[in-house]
Amino acid sequence: MKAVILSGGLGTRLKPFTEVIPKPLLPIGEKAILEIQIERLRDYGFSDIFLATNYKSSYIESFFGDGSRYGVKLLISKEDKPLGTAGPLTLLKKWLEDPFLVMNGDILTLLDFRKMYEFACKHCAPLTVGIKKEILPFAFGNIFFEGDYVKDIQEKPNLELYILAGIYVMTPSVFEYIPDNQQYDMDKLIKGLIANKIPIPKYNISEYWLDIGRVGDYEKAQEIYKEKFE
Repeated sequence: MKAVILSGGLGTRLKPFTEVIPKPLLPIGEKAILEIQIERLRDYGFSDIFLATNYKSSYIESFFGDGSRYGVKLLISKEDKPLGTAGPLTLLKKWLEDPFLVMNGDILTLLDFRKMYEFACKHCAPLTVGIKKEILPFAFGNIFFEGDYVKDIQEKPNLELYILAGIYVMTPSVFEYIPDNQQYDMDKLIKGLIANKIPIPKYNISEYWLDIGRVGDYEKAQEIYKEKFE
């Protein structure tokens, strides 16, 4: 099985850490974020892993080499210009002849990648998206009324939202909907498939999941690592 890790982000929300080190190489515990991802993908049967890079690409290439010390085959692609979150996949098209998993390079998760992959393969859709339920506290009371009169109040309700988890499974047919070597993001891809009436299966991620997008998330990842990943 093959997987692509999108590793080209600038990490602007994680400055000053990312001014020297690219975000996917930031250490969590004794390992870099990308190391944790590669090892977990390997443990679920992914033997060929592609790193789609841009910012400080040479750092990533020097760090990982050919992937042999992780027990995988590793190929690193480099963007000549920013291609967004879906565009970089077109640089790898010739190697992605079977269904493949795609994930953002700043995610820490205990997801069973094989289960998601097998779920997607059963549906045979160009794109299957991983989603995660997030419960957000709301700081104000919610008022219900009719006309000029209050009928009820709900004090500081929690908001339940389903978010894109930054993990996808795709089939080669997805390349019909991604322009070659152009900046193109996942949201455009999803909207394009919807506009073309292409069904998009969703996979509910029940396992632990964290997007390391801000300094606070990075600090949380350090705390979680020993508990769940070490």
